[in-house]
Amino acid sequence: MEFKKLLAADDSERAVSPVIGVILMVAITVILAAVIGTFVLGLGDQVQQTSPNAQWNWDESSTSPQLQLTHEGGDTVTPSNLETTGSSANSCNTGTAWGGSDVTAGNTCDVVAGTSPSGTYRLIWTAEGGGSSSTLSTYEAN
Repeated sequence: MEFKKLLAADDSERAVSPVIGVILMVAITVILAAVIGTFVLGLGDQVQQTSPNAQWNWDESSTSPQLQLTHEGGDTVTPSNLETTGSSANSCNTGTAWGGSDVTAGNTCDVVAGTSPSGTYRLIWTAEGGGSSSTLSTYEAN
């Protein structure tokens, strides 16, 4: 057997490993630069903010408050990120309106008090900095 021929590679085969190594190093550098650049420019924070996954219940009654919104379960929500819209809707974007600094299961907010609710009411969540928003719950009053 000629072991020298098996171990010794000709010149065309020697360049394969260094070329692959250089390509991999360039690819890793580009990926790292993209990830670091995303967070440096502040885009990383916006990517991570998603709307909370929570259940909401609207309760309409003939006595005051005529329309009440209850957090039934799911994610804890910061009140300043919430907004209620609709005819004669009270603001539900403070901890005082919900009875605590965070909105958790069992907390309620009086959406309409003193008048009969009418039309469509929405609970809207807006991300910190206003980057995105979504409607968490909708209610059609009778």
